[in-house]
Amino acid sequence: MSTLIQGAGVGLRTPHLSHLLNERPDVPWLELLADNWFAEGGTDLELLEVITELYPVTLHGVNLSLGTLDPLDFDYLEKIKKLTQRTHTAWYSEHCSFSSFEGKRTPDLLPLPYTHEALRHICDRIDQVQTFLGEKLLIENISCYVECADNQMSEATFIGEVARQAGCEILLDINNLYVNSVNHRFDPIDYLNELPLSSVKQLHLSGHNDKGLFLLDSHGSEIIPAVWELYEYLISKTGDIPTLIEWDHDIPSWETLMMECRTAQHILNRANTTAGIKDIA
Repeated sequence: MSTLIQGAGVGLRTPHLSHLLNERPDVPWLELLADNWFAEGGTDLELLEVITELYPVTLHGVNLSLGTLDPLDFDYLEKIKKLTQRTHTAWYSEHCSFSSFEGKRTPDLLPLPYTHEALRHICDRIDQVQTFLGEKLLIENISCYVECADNQMSEATFIGEVARQAGCEILLDINNLYVNSVNHRFDPIDYLNELPLSSVKQLHLSGHNDKGLFLLDSHGSEIIPAVWELYEYLISKTGDIPTLIEWDHDIPSWETLMMECRTAQHILNRANTTAGIKDIA
C-alpha cells in the first residue's frame, strides 16, 4: 500500500470499521489513534492489517507527554515504532504539551510555558524521539485553558522555533487555534502569519462546544463556519495540505463525516485550481 497522504481524510474510529471493511468507501487516507492499537495480537490487529492494505495511514499519539520533566517513556516509543512498521505509517504526530509529572498522569494535555528554557527542553526531547524512531516527528498545537504568566514568546513563535531548532514538522489544529484565540483573546490570523507555514505538514479540523464563558474543544460536533473560514484563509496561502477530520465523541454516521470531508476537499480543490491559474498567468 502506498503511503501517499493527500486530500481530506478522517480519523479511524471503531463504529466505522465495518463500513470501511465491507463497503470500502473512497476516502483518501486515515489517521490512527496509536494508543488504541497497541495489542500484540487478536482480532483488532487482524482488522487493522486489512485496513492498512486498503488505505494509507498516519499515526497520532496522545500519551507520550513530550514536554514533561519525567524521563522519556521508551517502552511507549517502542510500541509506536512497532506499530508504524506494522501499518507502514506515513508519519507519526504528537502534541506540544505534557500530561505527567513525577510519574503521575493528568487527564488532559497541558500547555508548556513558552520560555527559552522550555524551548531547549522540548527540542532535546524531540531530538531523542526522532533519533529513536528514525524519522521526523510532527508536533501539534493543543487547545488550552490556562496560560503561563512567565511566557517569553507567543505560542506561534514557540512552535515555529521548535520546528526550526528540532528539525521536526508541524501538525496544525485549526480548531484548537480558533478555540484558543477566543478563550485567550488574540487574532488567529496574526498567529497564522507568524507561524512558519512551510513546516506545516498536516492539518486537523474538528468541532467544539460554546460553554458561554469559554469554548471547549470537544471533537464531538460539526465544524463551525468561523473555523472553516480560518481554514480557507490558511489554504489560500499554502495550497493543498493533507487535512484530517477529527470526531471523537458522539460519533456520527459515516455520511455526516463525509459531508465534512467533502467541504474540506472542496476548499483544497479550489485553492489548487486558483494556484494553477496563477502559474499559467
